[in-house]
Amino acid sequence: MREFERIFWIVLDSVGIGELPDAADYGDVGRNTLGHIAESRPLEIPNLVRLGLVNIAPLKHHAPASAPLGAFGKGSTRSPGKDTTTGHWEMAGVWLDRAFPVYKNGFPKELIEEFEKQIGRKTIGNKPASGTEIIKELGEEHLRTGKPIVYTSGDSVFQIATHEEVIPVAELYRMCEIARQLLDGPHRVGRVIARPFAGTAGNFVRTTRRHDYAVDPPKPMLMDVLAEHKVRVFGVGKIHDIYNGRGVEEYVTTKNNTDGMEKLTAAVSERESGLIFCNLVDFDMLYGHRKDVEGFAKSLEEFDTMLTEFLPQLSLSDMLMITADHGCDPDPRWATTDHSREYVPILAYSPGGGAGVNLGVRDTLADMGQTVAENFDAKIPHGTSFLTDLRKQQRNEVAT
Repeated sequence: MREFERIFWIVLDSVGIGELPDAADYGDVGRNTLGHIAESRPLEIPNLVRLGLVNIAPLKHHAPASAPLGAFGKGSTRSPGKDTTTGHWEMAGVWLDRAFPVYKNGFPKELIEEFEKQIGRKTIGNKPASGTEIIKELGEEHLRTGKPIVYTSGDSVFQIATHEEVIPVAELYRMCEIARQLLDGPHRVGRVIARPFAGTAGNFVRTTRRHDYAVDPPKPMLMDVLAEHKVRVFGVGKIHDIYNGRGVEEYVTTKNNTDGMEKLTAAVSERESGLIFCNLVDFDMLYGHRKDVEGFAKSLEEFDTMLTEFLPQLSLSDMLMITADHGCDPDPRWATTDHSREYVPILAYSPGGGAGVNLGVRDTLADMGQTVAENFDAKIPHGTSFLTDLRKQQRNEVAT
């Protein structure tokens, strides 16, 4: 018998909660996304505090909840790396032996030349950059020459930006498919990303027709075993792309965090069972990489406000799990705009029980995936489920 008929799993992209023990290997000693944002000013996040966020690690201006509504803990990333794909794959039970490659100095000349040969165009860029900044810098040249803008970031990505009136989106997608085929072996990046934009010089804006081309995850992972057990998985945001569509047959894309939460909330009345898996990307894309501390803080407060509407809709047979995939500390004391190697928060809440359970420090993000799998009578290759801890608390409540 399933403990929960529905599990709502929200990944707050980049909302880490303090350096991992191996942070020095990544140049990330002292980085703490949530901690430093909380230091910047008092945060109005009452729902997250009541659920147990401050019981995981100290946050300035807040005291831990005396009686947390949820179970709380933090998760370690076992796999090497600190990118979106690594974090999400590990949640689903995939451990990597080596990190996806990153390109701090741009992609090798021979790789770019082969890409240009296959797409029939020269390219510009080929360096790490913010997506909004590089179209400011090179957008006019792209309009003038028709050359696509190729760039990367601290993540394992090969990104192609083109103006929708210069290169049709269908052609941009074709270029990305060519890049995905080329980027294998030692250059097997986690994602190739289409980044279409529009507008005029000085007013370029990225459009909503972004598309990710991910590496296919190894089998079996969480979505594979859920599919075998006839458990429906509904993806919200970039979940479908991260897992290359495997096991996520039903999905919706999102424009921003608000749109994501609206679609997640709608799923409460539209979906009777299964896993509803959501990534909220604004923390990472709009604020972490742009080193916008205040924007990050406001986005956390907006998410907390949206929980006010969402939480009361959950039933006794629902569980909400909130976590992150890595950090992206925007604190200005670090010059880098890269992701940060951090623990991620874990909050698990159900009106049916689990309140106040200390989940401790989990050895792998796969513990969350294993919990989901066990709930639906399945099993993934790695991770230790904490479903029993939630059950024990429910039984204790019933006994008293």
